[in-house]
Amino acid sequence: MAITRRDLLSASAAIATAPTFASRAWGAPLPREADIVVIGAGAAGIAAARRVQAANRKVILLEAANQLGGRCLTDASTFEAPFDRGARWMHNPETNPMVRLARNAGLDVSAASLGQKIRVGLRNARAGETEEFLAALVRANHAIDEASRGKADLSCASALPRDLGVWAGTTEFVLGPYATGKDLKDVSVIDKVRGQDRNAPIGCRQGLGVLIARLGEQIPAMLSTPASQISWSNRDVTVQTQAGKIAARAAIVTVSSNVLAGGNIKFSPEIPRRQLEAAAKLTLGSYDRIALQLPGNPLGLSRDDTIIEQSSSTRTALLSANIGGSSLCVIDVAGSFGRDLSDQGEKAMVAFATEWLSRLFGNDIVKLVKKSSATRWNASPFVLGAMSAAPPGAQPSRKMLGEPFGNVFLAGEATHETLWGTVDGAWESGERAAEAALRKIGAISEPAAAPSRAPNQRRRGF
Repeated sequence: MAITRRDLLSASAAIATAPTFASRAWGAPLPREADIVVIGAGAAGIAAARRVQAANRKVILLEAANQLGGRCLTDASTFEAPFDRGARWMHNPETNPMVRLARNAGLDVSAASLGQKIRVGLRNARAGETEEFLAALVRANHAIDEASRGKADLSCASALPRDLGVWAGTTEFVLGPYATGKDLKDVSVIDKVRGQDRNAPIGCRQGLGVLIARLGEQIPAMLSTPASQISWSNRDVTVQTQAGKIAARAAIVTVSSNVLAGGNIKFSPEIPRRQLEAAAKLTLGSYDRIALQLPGNPLGLSRDDTIIEQSSSTRTALLSANIGGSSLCVIDVAGSFGRDLSDQGEKAMVAFATEWLSRLFGNDIVKLVKKSSATRWNASPFVLGAMSAAPPGAQPSRKMLGEPFGNVFLAGEATHETLWGTVDGAWESGERAAEAALRKIGAISEPAAAPSRAPNQRRRGF
């Protein structure tokens, strides 16, 4: 019995966003002033810069890396199909502005495939076994939901039923590492439950990274230009870079919570303690992808099949096979196990992926791999992880992190109270920050725009 993408991905939190073709900025003289300077060219930064442009105000987008997109990058050259090294999915297509923008840009977006399977050793799970697994997920989600109504914020792990049997490890993997990048012992029940329903995942055939980069093409962007210091007041800001200073009336900072908490950007005066402590609590989880080109379909799977296994622990993975009808297969690893594996380097990651597939499908996969590649987001100096997940007691930190100080405004998936961990949340937070910054400098006078999508009250369930 196959489980649907809705079943398997409703607990998923996508990482975040894109590559670039913005070489136009390389070697160009650094602009010296703007109405608003945006720091970080991921989904939040691009959304913010587009909103400033729409208000007919001058914006400059600074990016430390050599491409747009932050935590998302589509590799379009290594394999025969686009390999999204970071975020792969958008959600809620009826209300998601990126879906409309993608179609207007001539890109192909479509709902995720429904082909899902569970492996029990060398075979597919039987119908009764799949039903047992889904029942375990329902019970686990219900227990987490009930725990979130208590007086104290607990870890999701402490709320789990103790009698999940042979499905305990798989349940913990799907709800923890796969959905949040962290083990359930490190995830708040309140943060987990407040996450909106992320059903109806939708992807981009050219790659989600390509999509976000396309949306940033018309923004004046300076690549390979990290901000080293931000001097701020209630009137203006000055951003110091290796190429010189930029004076602006306001700044929107969209770097990851780990980069912000790590002091990679200096602030003068120092960033308020409230926001700094909030960033330190909203640390990024670990989520990486191992890509293998396997010609001839040795696994015998269909196009865009997704595979998980019955596992006794969270030391497991998720397979996306034959992506787009190609021979590209991607193995996702996450949580503490994924972090430890990533720390060992790409060679160890590929070795794990081939051994894991061999154990599930009975082939000597290592001899069949034509090409391989692996992400290591924890080691990326301008990101330092995947997506944020709040530990017990830290859910209020999301709102705190999004509070402006002086003429500095913060955005990014970590600041979104319900769509954290998603490209959707990053984009929406960027638009919100831009609205607030434009009001602060007197560029618009209307009240804050209402959220672009109403909260979905359905709980995430399998």
